[in-house]
Amino acid sequence: MSDIAERSLHTRAARSVEALRRSFFDNLYYITGRSLQTATPGNLYTALAYTVRDRLLERFINTADHYRTSKAKTVCYFSAEFLLGPHLGNNILNLGLWDNLTEAMHEMGLDMETILQQEQEPGLGNGGLGRLAACYMDSLATLEIPAIGYGIRYEFGLFNQVIKEGWQIEVTDAWLRDGNPWELPNRERRYPVRLGGHTEAYTDEQDRPRVRWVSGNTVYGVAFDTPILGYGVVNVNLLRLWKSEARDAFDYQAFNSGDYYGAVDDMVIAENLTKVLYPNDEPEVGKELRLKQQYFFVSCSLQDMVRITLRDFGDLTHFSDKFVAQLNDTHPSIAVPELMRLLVDEHGINWEQAWEITHSSFAYTNHTLLSEALETWSLDLFQRILPRHLEIIYTINQRFLDEVRTRFIGDEQRLSRMSLIAEGQVRRVRMAHLAAVGCYAINGVAALHTDLLQTTVMRDFHELWPEKFSNKTNGVTPRRFIVLANRPLAKLIDKTIANDWLRNLESLHQLEPYAEHAGFRAHWRKVKLTAKRHLSDYISQTMGLSVDPASLFDIQAKRFHEYKRQHLSLLHIISLYIRLKNSPNLEITPRTFIFSGKAAPGYYMAKLIIKLIHSVAEIVNHDPQVNRTIKVVFLPNFNVQNAQRIYPAADLSEQISTAGKEASGTGNMKFSMNGALTIGTLDGANVEIRDAVGEENFFLFGLNAAQVQEQLNNGYQPWQLVKNDPELHHALELIDSGLFSHGDRQLFAPLTGNLRGQDPYLVCADYRAYLDCQDRVSIQYQDTEQWARMSILNVARIGRFSSDRAIREYCEEIWKVLPVSIGKNK
Repeated sequence: MSDIAERSLHTRAARSVEALRRSFFDNLYYITGRSLQTATPGNLYTALAYTVRDRLLERFINTADHYRTSKAKTVCYFSAEFLLGPHLGNNILNLGLWDNLTEAMHEMGLDMETILQQEQEPGLGNGGLGRLAACYMDSLATLEIPAIGYGIRYEFGLFNQVIKEGWQIEVTDAWLRDGNPWELPNRERRYPVRLGGHTEAYTDEQDRPRVRWVSGNTVYGVAFDTPILGYGVVNVNLLRLWKSEARDAFDYQAFNSGDYYGAVDDMVIAENLTKVLYPNDEPEVGKELRLKQQYFFVSCSLQDMVRITLRDFGDLTHFSDKFVAQLNDTHPSIAVPELMRLLVDEHGINWEQAWEITHSSFAYTNHTLLSEALETWSLDLFQRILPRHLEIIYTINQRFLDEVRTRFIGDEQRLSRMSLIAEGQVRRVRMAHLAAVGCYAINGVAALHTDLLQTTVMRDFHELWPEKFSNKTNGVTPRRFIVLANRPLAKLIDKTIANDWLRNLESLHQLEPYAEHAGFRAHWRKVKLTAKRHLSDYISQTMGLSVDPASLFDIQAKRFHEYKRQHLSLLHIISLYIRLKNSPNLEITPRTFIFSGKAAPGYYMAKLIIKLIHSVAEIVNHDPQVNRTIKVVFLPNFNVQNAQRIYPAADLSEQISTAGKEASGTGNMKFSMNGALTIGTLDGANVEIRDAVGEENFFLFGLNAAQVQEQLNNGYQPWQLVKNDPELHHALELIDSGLFSHGDRQLFAPLTGNLRGQDPYLVCADYRAYLDCQDRVSIQYQDTEQWARMSILNVARIGRFSSDRAIREYCEEIWKVLPVSIGKNK
């Protein structure tokens, strides 16, 4: 490198207040073409983003060079979602530039917090699955583990949620409208992805029988690279997302002949593949697009990994020495037959050796016990889109079932249960079974979930290969969900205990003695009140609704699904409303009930629950007899940015899913990290959180998983519970009366009828225990000193739920990878 280049690099990476101020002015001028006087808020964001990116890229390049020369074993995290959240604040924090940049902005008369709010959140995920992937990428970099995240660069995210007359309306999430300063287009990494067509048998020059896939059409995947920086280290890992495109964007011959639309047909068809996150897969074309998306990103990623292996080792026998790939749920499980195809068909490796490489390279995380979420694809669709892969799956299945036959002689029912192909009127490929057979490790994401996985949906596989199974309880990154979300709390912790807690979250246990210090409890309450005021101001500004920060903030923020039971919380609100109307002088702890979350576009019942929340809010919030005691808020468009407002403000975290249905949950961890107390069932990670924080600091109610199953097995009759509980009966009757629907008695009938008739998620069974537990919450909240103690202890004992701990467990017990240090943060 020349002296001039070295000086330029040093200037662009300098970290002093003056250097940062100069860089900001340079980027404002040369990137946006604006002066400070004419810059828009968006221009200021862009200038600050490029100022930070300059300092990030030096580390990114150095890390890539070091990983390449060391031939380090690399974790590849395959996920259909990466719900990253805003990049700018996270990168400022991880670079250690917060104070200097704040001062630099202040010197120019700018407020950094205001600039941070300008960032358009990347719309690359739906909820917990994508957010977990983002947390794990953060921890992999922080722990100095070489890693690549592979996924899809969706042009449009899930959707932006708009509420009209109480109904959820889905609006296009054009997150790339103003560009994305954090991604680096990498056209040198462009791979063909074949679709459709047919296969042909042939004999190669060595007289070996081979199969050729003659595709119907080919699209291309182009890499877009995002650096992922660790905290307190110099390591920067890679998130590589694939965008689809045609071989040629424009057919000049078609245009010349007057076919103007045909000239761009190939481009439009190809680019549709990565146009939107999770297309509606109710119609057949939606299912087809979903399968194509999954195969597209897996194929591009594996071709990339093959290239790197050949570059570093010269042959593919070292593939599993170079890489271990973690499949984040069933979406990427098509990777198993795709790697087999690449090894056998494209690189001439025999089946046995290819299977050994493939089976040694993949591990699978199961995220659900719900049958509808365990993906299957019809054989007709698979044959039409991926004919060669279906042949490979047939061969894998034949060899697998032969193994099962020798282990369980004469057990034909077991063979049927375990087959990769589900028989029936429509034969289907079972993707979870494919992952179980093709991966060397299978893990659940909470102790209860893993136990249920091994004893229910994957019982047969556990009996065959018990050594494959383990538990890796989920975790979340404290960098985003404490420091970025709740800076006052982070500062209080910094002042109180050793400052290594962000890299060793279990050191938060040092806070425990302070729960008995009256002065510390007073500071703690002040921090919580600050967060509640911040959220109250946001609600007032965006919704025009006034809420009392001194009231108990009772919050349920998560994806809407019947098993998550937002309607159970709603029945509690309606019951409180009835109590207050019947007894105007009744003393009830003032509460603000806050809901936030999205429903899948085709999930009518979940959208009806959202509508009922708004309808109840309309009545409650405008009734002067009750609205000083209870308020109901629905905060629309739940995403990472809104989550960072919500988690710090919660007094009570609602984790009330039906026991045995939630795999883990991570919102429960984020709320607890910010000092909320949990009301919850023994479901998912709630079990472990309660064990960690102490049962006396957790509001437990409801049936456990075994009791839920017993109720269902014994012929559950919810109408009897409704009949025998006057409050529950009255709440459902009030909904049916039309009070919350302007006299329309049929609007919510599908919901109330379902609760009385089937109630598949046992809302009625847990209703009474839930209300009784909520009464205990109200009494406890009135004891402000004891509530503060419980809040402090929740934070002090939540350390094991850091994503750093989870990643260490994956590294040590599944991936067998070691850190590769580039150096420590300056």
